[in-house]
Amino acid sequence: MDTTPSSPASPSPASPAPRRHARARDYLRIARPDHWIKNLFILPGVLAALLLVDDAPRDWPAIAAKVLLAFVATSLVASANYVINEWLDAKFDRFHPKKKNRPVVVADLRAGWVYAEYALLAVAGLACSFAINPLFGAMGAWLFVMGILYNVEPFRTKDVPYLDVLSESVNNMIRLLMGWFTVAHDTIPPCSLIFGYWMCGAFLMGMKRFAEYRMIGDPARAGLYRKSFRGYTENMLAASSVCYALAATFLIGIFLVKYRVELVFSMPFLIGLFGKYTAIAWHEDSSAQKPEKLFRERTLMLLSAAFFLSLIFGLVQDMPWLEIFTSDTLYPIRAIPSLFH
Repeated sequence: MDTTPSSPASPSPASPAPRRHARARDYLRIARPDHWIKNLFILPGVLAALLLVDDAPRDWPAIAAKVLLAFVATSLVASANYVINEWLDAKFDRFHPKKKNRPVVVADLRAGWVYAEYALLAVAGLACSFAINPLFGAMGAWLFVMGILYNVEPFRTKDVPYLDVLSESVNNMIRLLMGWFTVAHDTIPPCSLIFGYWMCGAFLMGMKRFAEYRMIGDPARAGLYRKSFRGYTENMLAASSVCYALAATFLIGIFLVKYRVELVFSMPFLIGLFGKYTAIAWHEDSSAQKPEKLFRERTLMLLSAAFFLSLIFGLVQDMPWLEIFTSDTLYPIRAIPSLFH
């Protein structure tokens, strides 16, 4: 494992192969509809609002319809960001062992059609977002702006070490807020949950970067593919991801203990999820590079199910003795047995 930042020196790239004629499905592929599953990350925001906001609506058919529209709106805005990402990254993706086969790299897509697709997806997504309510619309606009900051010069935060991970994972936090504002209009989520969700996203993105860097296997070529890799090493990517995981665990722990201490029983499963995802990132051609494929990781899915069930258990089961974790009282030893009665 290397321990020093890679040099920007690079091998001479091969001459690009002639590009084939673009097909309609190539334009569909650059919108990445297969990545829409990531937008299920709005659901924890919905559930948190329903649990924490006393006057949240309880008209379940109306809520289901709103959540469906929220999912579509989020997916359309995300697809607009994917389109501009693939278009502007084509000259870099040809240095990636897998992404060199993306449509924008191998096919002769027309700039006018690509930008028209980008605009159509953005307008449709933002229109659906503001149709839900103004706060949700503002979050949709924020998600759209983050796509510009991440991909478009002179901003292009994806080229800056650490800022690439932190700026991309802000989208995770935005999805939480979009879920929350789907059903709650007068409050914001607890800050511990907002920033904890952001750090969860940073961990996932950091391990994705780690898996990519290892898979490419050549620091010089990795730097050609992604400029931020010139300031990274495997050690640095792994260590920063551990820091993101620790921050996420700390912040989410604050949220769980503050709002319902019984939820503390979900923490071992959350920690297990972090551990398993880290192990997956070490695999050859890891699925951590392709989060939309993670459902194939059986152990990870079992841990996710266990985490969800532990949350349900903590919500329905009262355990007053857990106040020992939140109380500032110093209990005499002789009083300890009484806590469990």
